[in-house]
This record gives sequence, structure tokens and C-alpha cells, in this order.
Amino acid sequence: MQTLAHGDGGPGPWILFFPLIWAAVAFGVVTVVRRTVRRGRGAPWRGMDGRPTGDSPIAVLGRRFASGEIDEDEYWRRLSVLDEQFGRADKRRAV
Repeated sequence: MQTLAHGDGGPGPWILFFPLIWAAVAFGVVTVVRRTVRRGRGAPWRGMDGRPTGDSPIAVLGRRFASGEIDEDEYWRRLSVLDEQFGRADKRRAV
């Protein structure tokens, strides 16, 4: 009983490779999607949602303003310099 034998009209032993091929395709698609999503569309100093991340210059400036180390005028002056240097995705002026 040779069901995989090609001479008897069966599909042949190459049929065993189809699950491996589909697994490789699925793995490739998952890998590409994960790498694309992980990269995000923001700049390196921003999180994927567009807000500043923990050690970014904008986040540090925000923490200094929130803690009272700098006043509002100093905050906006320094933020405008960071905007010119790094650029920002959103130009909102909300504190």
C-alpha cells in the first residue's frame, strides 16, 4: 500500500512539503507585520501614539515645567526651539 508513490497515481512524496511551505509563508507575513507595526510612523523620540516618550527632550521639558523648575514663557521658548530642531507631528499648544 503505497499511497504516496508517484507511479501508482498518487501525489508523490513532495506533497509533504506543502505544510512546511505554508508555515514559512505565515511566519514571513507575521514577521513583516510585526516589524512594520513596531516601527511606527513617529520620530524616534516619540511613542507610537505621537506623544513624547520617557527620555525624549520634549518629555524632559514637560516634566521640568510640571515640577515648576521653569515658567510658562521658558517652556514655550524651549519648546519652539525643539520644534525647529526636531519637528513635531502635531502643533497643538495644550499644556
